[in-house]
Amino acid sequence: MSIQALIDKTYTGGDLRLGTERGSTSAYRQYYATYRGNGLTISGRINIPRGDGPFPAVVLAHGYVDVDEYTNGETMLRERDYLARQGYVTLHIDYRNHAQSSKDPDAEGNLRLGYTEDAITAALALQKDSRVDPDRIALIGRSMGGGVVYNALVVKPGLFKAAVAYAPVSSDTVDNFDKWTRGDDERSGAAARIIKQIGTPEDQPRNWAAVSPRTYFSRITEPLMIHHGTADEDCPIAWSEETVAALKKAGKPVTYHVYPGQRHTMVAQWPLSIRRSEAFIADAMG
Repeated sequence: MSIQALIDKTYTGGDLRLGTERGSTSAYRQYYATYRGNGLTISGRINIPRGDGPFPAVVLAHGYVDVDEYTNGETMLRERDYLARQGYVTLHIDYRNHAQSSKDPDAEGNLRLGYTEDAITAALALQKDSRVDPDRIALIGRSMGGGVVYNALVVKPGLFKAAVAYAPVSSDTVDNFDKWTRGDDERSGAAARIIKQIGTPEDQPRNWAAVSPRTYFSRITEPLMIHHGTADEDCPIAWSEETVAALKKAGKPVTYHVYPGQRHTMVAQWPLSIRRSEAFIADAMG
């Protein structure tokens, strides 16, 4: 279990299939979707602009929702709607163990690194679809999905044209483990499985560095934008401050927007943030 193991892995993605159409508008058609990635079937929701393609595309990596409560495509609706209206195919992935996706009993014990695989194979599946321009695919993640963004950029540099992280988790996996796993009695089983594999952060700091994307920031080749509110009650803004500092230390360009007084969902400033995100992605795609 390490970022290096993900780097060394071979990825296959394809067989993007559309299911029931629901939620379509005059600007785009929306479908239940599945794709195959590294032997698993991952479900999601896809918006396809009306008109002639191929279109640029965005993979959307959502934040944490209890897998027992999560339903297909229930999050990031505003991002999907806005971007599809701007002419992007948007594929919101459910991740393994969510909704109708394949089950992975090791996901929690492996620090959910499999979610990164799901984002990577989603892009590969989109590249094979005739409605998508294979050279113009971006990645957006929020909260936990922001961690998926960091991981995907270091694991498969060059796959995405640009990436955006909204109110992201820490790029140091120890921070996330301490806040949501080790400190949560309901997740004591997952914490025990993780510690059995790689030890505690205090006893095995090298092992924990090996599962933290920050350790591998030198591999990033894509432009990255980060949005964070100063009043975020879930992911402290200090985490993004530290991530930005680490990116700059690694010599990687990062565009960082701070939103005074905004909480985790950045409701009041979300329209500004998505306009900034779309312009950033469009510029990177050329």
